Amino acid sequence: MPELPDLEVIREYLAPRLPGATVDTAEVRRPLIVRNLLGGDPAAALVGRRFVSAERRGKFLILGLDGDVALVINPMLAGRLRYAAPLKRDRTRDALILTLDDGLELRYHDAEDMGKIYITRDLEQVPAFAGQGPEATDPGLMLEAFHERLRRHHGEIKGILTNQAFVAGIGNAYADEILWAARIYPFRRRADLSADEVAALYAAMRSVLSEAIVTLRDRVRETIDVEVRDFLAVHGKPGQPCPRCGSPVSEVKRERRATDFCRTCQPGLMVGPRRMLG
Repeated sequence: MPELPDLEVIREYLAPRLPGATVDTAEVRRPLIVRNLLGGDPAAALVGRRFVSAERRGKFLILGLDGDVALVINPMLAGRLRYAAPLKRDRTRDALILTLDDGLELRYHDAEDMGKIYITRDLEQVPAFAGQGPEATDPGLMLEAFHERLRRHHGEIKGILTNQAFVAGIGNAYADEILWAARIYPFRRRADLSADEVAALYAAMRSVLSEAIVTLRDRVRETIDVEVRDFLAVHGKPGQPCPRCGSPVSEVKRERRATDFCRTCQPGLMVGPRRMLG
């Protein structure tokens, strides 16, 4: 799932390159993914429009077009955006293909068909957009404000971190990384955290996300459709040694979400029946 670091690096790549390019043709290959909130044919709403900006809010990528129109991309689990020379052959799960007057194409691919693309003049119309909290990397979000926001939420700390109404941009992978860096058990109840643990959580959130952006900026470059996660400490690495203590990384699976953590560095007691691996 593309999260704040992934999308921020994509935004950084597109921002100096995409604006000025005009959509020559638009092909909507998976209509359930592409939603025209302006009404009418989504392809017709895009052809002839010129890109003017590339921005990000939380886990949404916002590509501005002239006429105050925005192409808002919520990649969800597996959405990928490609900006490069045209592919010689279309892929089964390509959802939207825009050919541009600069000779390149902008192509959205989604192996799971879970993501959404919205064409709109009003960002408030985009589902889940308006209810987002402050950016997890917002310089104005100081520890005191973070702590105050945290008090409004109940339940397990990992679930709170991935709640976009708390802070925007953190998903499953980076929640694991933040909690590992803070040495906090993912299934701890928010009410059980001490002030020192909240401070450690805040510091870990800042450092993990900022360091990931630096790493991805160097690793991704023009291949913005490729997800890079091999540098993460614990997420996606069950059974591998913890980089800090060497104990095997554990994994707990709940529905479609896996939580990876170190039982030695992040000790805790799980309450309730859950399927555990590792």
